[in-house]
Amino acid sequence: MDIYLILRIAIVGILVSILNQILKQANRDELAFMTSLAGLMLVLFWLIPYITELFSTFKDLFGMI
Repeated sequence: MDIYLILRIAIVGILVSILNQILKQANRDELAFMTSLAGLMLVLFWLIPYITELFSTFKDLFGMI
């Protein structure tokens, strides 16, 4: 796993939490939720190649078809 990926995830987490607090103070709870959801989706898209590699490694390790 790349250190830059971990840093990008941390930066996205910080930005989402700041935006979330600002939007909640402005009584925009729906936008705050959508911002959190967008941050989560972004991070998940970054992690998909690593998750598929992990399952591929498990499959090779245990000799599954």
